[in-house]
Amino acid sequence: MYKLLLLLLMSVVYMTMYALQTDEEVALHTLFQGKHALNRAVHAAAQQSDPMKLAAGVHAIDESKAQEEALRYLQTNLKLNGINDPLPGSFLRSRVEVVLFKIVNDQEVFPYRYMDAEHEFDVTLERPGVIMFIRLEYPRTYSVLQPITWTIKSSAEMVY
Repeated sequence: MYKLLLLLLMSVVYMTMYALQTDEEVALHTLFQGKHALNRAVHAAAQQSDPMKLAAGVHAIDESKAQEEALRYLQTNLKLNGINDPLPGSFLRSRVEVVLFKIVNDQEVFPYRYMDAEHEFDVTLERPGVIMFIRLEYPRTYSVLQPITWTIKSSAEMVY
């Protein structure tokens, strides 16, 4: 009898450990998916040249087009709607919050160093660029893990 009870207890322990491992793997996959989406978004934003300034020989980013492209890339890659809520069929279940969207443009002195102690982010840009932070919440598969929220950070420079 005690062997049957031990078998049942060990089965519960094994299934809990399996659920924990699965949840951790899916959480890391979600983090990487968010990081890749953000990297693509800031890179696309940093390539939005201001045609008027470029005609004058100044490399600068068109701020409105940059923000529009960054959000479009983020929404496409993470399957979000226009207000960053997940679309049906998306793995995410909660809104993706844009914490920071900063354009470092031609009026700055380069190299430009951006530091954010609160989010532990430090980057030096050699030319105009974009810095963006998003907050992403992991939709737990099982209830073994505690809720996880990441602040994902990225930056990109204009290529010329």
